[in-house]
Amino acid sequence: MTRKAPTAETATDIDITEVMARIPHRFPMLLVDRCEDYKPSESIVGIKCVTVNEPFFQGHFPHYPVMPAVLLIEAMAQTGAVLMSKSLDVDTTGKAIFFMSADNCRFRSPVRPGDVVRMPVRVTRHRGDIFKFAGQCLVGDKVAAECEFAAMVVET
Repeated sequence: MTRKAPTAETATDIDITEVMARIPHRFPMLLVDRCEDYKPSESIVGIKCVTVNEPFFQGHFPHYPVMPAVLLIEAMAQTGAVLMSKSLDVDTTGKAIFFMSADNCRFRSPVRPGDVVRMPVRVTRHRGDIFKFAGQCLVGDKVAAECEFAAMVVET
């Protein structure tokens, strides 16, 4: 019996294979496992399943592991990049999406091993190849982080 790779269940879901095709990040810096609720040029929800095996836990409070807050911002930015890449149908062989800015970042609650982080990201402004976003990191119904950020498509 041959097993197939997991695929997205609905047209609004994006599986890990498509995430990796849309953004260049790889382990240990790939911080989005999958996405849900994709609405072109509007919004998306990224999912990160945090495990104790994440390399940053070795040095970030090893006796009380906490995901670094800046990586929560990076995870939201990667989620936004997936939204941009799919919405604009970016050819990733000659272009990349670069993080431009982060504003009004707030860190409210620690993210620990075993947590599933949901990252709703919505477009607040879009002009050409530049997008501005508002995002959150949620663990259950608790806000772990929130931020406004921007990204742009660049030639590589």
